[in-house]
Amino acid sequence: MDQQVKFYQTGTFTVGNRLLAPEQRAVQADMARTNSLNSGHRACQGCGEALGARYAIDAAMRACDKQLIAVNATGCLEVFSTPYPETSWQIPWIHSLFGNTAAVATGIAAAMRVKGRNNVRVIAQGGDGGTTDIGFGCLSGMFERNDDVLYICYDNEAYMNTGVQRSSATPPAARTATTMPLGPEPGNVFGQGKNLPRIAMAHGIPYVATATVADLRDLERKVTKAMSLHGARYIHIFVPCPLGWGAASYDTIKIARLAQETGMFPVYEAEHGEVTRVSKIRRRVPVEEYLRVQRRYAHLFGKKPAVETIARIQAMADLNIRKYGLLDEGAN
Repeated sequence: MDQQVKFYQTGTFTVGNRLLAPEQRAVQADMARTNSLNSGHRACQGCGEALGARYAIDAAMRACDKQLIAVNATGCLEVFSTPYPETSWQIPWIHSLFGNTAAVATGIAAAMRVKGRNNVRVIAQGGDGGTTDIGFGCLSGMFERNDDVLYICYDNEAYMNTGVQRSSATPPAARTATTMPLGPEPGNVFGQGKNLPRIAMAHGIPYVATATVADLRDLERKVTKAMSLHGARYIHIFVPCPLGWGAASYDTIKIARLAQETGMFPVYEAEHGEVTRVSKIRRRVPVEEYLRVQRRYAHLFGKKPAVETIARIQAMADLNIRKYGLLDEGAN
């Protein structure tokens, strides 16, 4: 459902508004949800990736009448959900190598088509390392061929499972194990990295979207829409990592919301290479509010604050706001 529902309309803050009529509820508020990623996994407290995967896969299962196969790259999601010989997945789920997830998913989709099982849909999923770096070639090939696969990237902006090393999705000035807060320009350097949603759009595929775990309904709606289409589709979900970002476990949703409200992470949809819809910022906030709650940026706020670096990050957010037209009319 595309209609926006405000929490205060029903006087509840429960997930998905269980006091709404059943047809208006989010998937996670529905007793019939599949719990595809079930309890018992070993994710850290407040793990944004675990939330994102639970929301996305349950929405996909409902959209395709539970006829779904998932392929998972090596990474946090794979490691914490399937410690051998256990698994938290309640769907057909396959672990691929770090870099060939899109190719494996393409092969499964082709096999289903040859067998005449066109009702079985395929999702590939991985973190930013397995998507923007190691799996980039296979993913581009999947886009170029327009294979019938939905690829979901859970972006926590570093290689978290192996010790918080920098990836090509790590933002400028952020501290990681390989971009230490040392020297004249501490943290990750400016001017590097990849914007995967824009690269996906450049392939002209049917559907590209970004989302965050702070807006459950938007995320579920985009997954549902993607599952209604055929061909190559890509959803990039912003999933804060409390451990790697040095944030409180209870701040995951807050940080994801701040990323959108500052303009650091633009939330939008695109079809065949053109942006068709953006999520407006209702309450614009300075990037400093987003940076301060993460210890990976603590070096910017020492005895001598890095005013110029913070200003450069603010300029990046301002550019996103102008480029995508994110500022809602009447917002500050």
